[in-house]
Amino acid sequence: MPRIQGVDIPPDKPTHISLRYIRGLGPTTALEVCEKLNLDPQRRAKELNDKEIAEIAVLLDKEYLVEGPLRRVEGSNIARLKEIKCYRGERHRKNLPVRGQRSKTNARTRKGVRKTVAGKKGVKDMR
Repeated sequence: MPRIQGVDIPPDKPTHISLRYIRGLGPTTALEVCEKLNLDPQRRAKELNDKEIAEIAVLLDKEYLVEGPLRRVEGSNIARLKEIKCYRGERHRKNLPVRGQRSKTNARTRKGVRKTVAGKKGVKDMR
């Protein structure tokens, strides 16, 4: 199983699909990497030799922001938003959707499992 930038890429998939398992590489960038290194994107990842894997790792290290450094940049951007107390930063801090989605209903992925609050008593019980 080839290992690039600390990520095990699937050996039985074409190279351009396998490269997408690296954080920061999407469909376009994966094809671009194959093109720059003159690799056949349809060749299976297990058919890559050690030299080609090393070339991919060097290219990604030099020209692209992937995996660890990308995570650090994303984290620092979110920390900056929280620090300046902008709307997006406050939404990150409260674990609510950041990009304008409704949160009165839905948003369960972001908010987590429902927390039951004691309900109101019935009208008859209020007397």
